[in-house]
Amino acid sequence: MTRNELISLIKERKSFLCVGLDTDLNKIPQYLQGQPDAAFLFNKAIIDATIDYAVAYKPNLAFYESMGIEGLVQLKKTMDYLHSLDKKAFTIADAKRGDIGNTSKQYAKAFLDPQGDFNFDAMTIAPYMGEDSVTPFTAYEGKWVILLALTSNKGAFDFQFLESDGTKLFERVLQKSKEWGSEENMMYVVGATKADMLADIRRIVPNSFLLVPGVGAQGGSLEEVCRYGLTKECGLLVNSSRGIIYASNGEDFAQRAAEEARKLQQQMAAAMGL
Repeated sequence: MTRNELISLIKERKSFLCVGLDTDLNKIPQYLQGQPDAAFLFNKAIIDATIDYAVAYKPNLAFYESMGIEGLVQLKKTMDYLHSLDKKAFTIADAKRGDIGNTSKQYAKAFLDPQGDFNFDAMTIAPYMGEDSVTPFTAYEGKWVILLALTSNKGAFDFQFLESDGTKLFERVLQKSKEWGSEENMMYVVGATKADMLADIRRIVPNSFLLVPGVGAQGGSLEEVCRYGLTKECGLLVNSSRGIIYASNGEDFAQRAAEEARKLQQQMAAAMGL
């Protein structure tokens, strides 16, 4: 999906909501547990319930890889279903990969290749091995690198805020990475719990899309994210995982997910003036 296509989808749905498919078999409704294809059935119900309110879906690959081969089968079925829908969505492999060039090429092929099993639109990448670990992911036309910049976890303060010559490490990542990609194929992860830093980030990457996790269960404020992060073309994908997919663990889980997604979509539409 190109930048223009993503922007058009955001305007059409009046939303920049990304639903995180962090599917934990221990947390899905009990009546689904133990069923064949339980993870896929859960994901399908969530997708069907939220597709009118969301523009993107982000499976966190750890939840599928932890199930072994069967988990990858469930992920493939989920992606096949998303690709089959008339209502399109932007898809993100939340993988946080990043290795030497040859290895990165294989990671990119595994998850971004249009002829591969998964064919995601984008992939989250760790930047700390530098250019040759990132650029293999930019080789696929119409695909996106989503680079970790400023994350929402407590440990972000261990390294990301270290300063040299008055510049924080995450700011150097933003500055340097502009040499590796463009606004057409590179986004950045910025945690909602660091929303007050978005103004500084926008001075470095004023028009780039930002993937913002941490709204909802992690305590991030959508209002603050919009205040500091919105651009004239939106420029945001705000992710909610647990707050939507685990809004209920009963048989009404899909209905409750739809309700939570709709609430966020309405707030997003208001923030964009749509």
